[in-house]
Amino acid sequence: MNLKEQYSTMIKTEANRLGFLSCGISKAGFLEEEAPRLEKWLNEGMHGSMSYMENHFDKRLDPTKLVEDSKSVISVLLNYFPEKDLAEDGKPKLSKYAYGEDYHFVLKDKLKELTHFITENIGEVAGRAFVDSAPVLDRVWAKKAGLGWIGKHSLLLTKQSGSFYFIGELILDLELEPDGPTVAPVNEKVDLASFCNAAGLICDVDDEETAAGADDGTDFGFIEGETFFSAAF
Repeated sequence: MNLKEQYSTMIKTEANRLGFLSCGISKAGFLEEEAPRLEKWLNEGMHGSMSYMENHFDKRLDPTKLVEDSKSVISVLLNYFPEKDLAEDGKPKLSKYAYGEDYHFVLKDKLKELTHFITENIGEVAGRAFVDSAPVLDRVWAKKAGLGWIGKHSLLLTKQSGSFYFIGELILDLELEPDGPTVAPVNEKVDLASFCNAAGLICDVDDEETAAGADDGTDFGFIEGETFFSAAF
């Protein structure tokens, strides 16, 4: 095991100890395949009234413009599916993630702990933690790190946990071993295509028709209290 692999294993082990559902690593760099999709998505007005999505186009596609000399993007998932139904009879039903402490603080604190572990056990690094706080394409980086696929509901999807998790990132100037996108074993009993078709999902957003999050252009509204948009970005 080389030094990059050793560091990567250490970081993933600590991420697991901190309670993250999963942790994956990508090489920081320009997202060439995403550039035309993002441009098309914006030109078609898929972002609605979210005008801020038009800002920082270059930064959304290149983490090295957010963290100078960055080498790696560490993506993490944090489960928010409750053990029991938290809705109270006669009261409005909230989105599952809305119960409890603000996830921005919870996830950012855990990422700070992970950063502290890295500096204590690997050495001083320059970087930043991100939780919906900057122009970062969370789902794209999570997919590149092998943490899941993009579903027709436009969110990251895994067979084990569905889509009930938050995504966060550490962008660092530390060179690590990238994981690469997940590939299903050829001998798996239920292949990805069957799984996605059964669930009514599009698991790989790799063409212009599905880049908006739905192959038929349908907008998704409220699903079990969760708000989704027909967007891949």
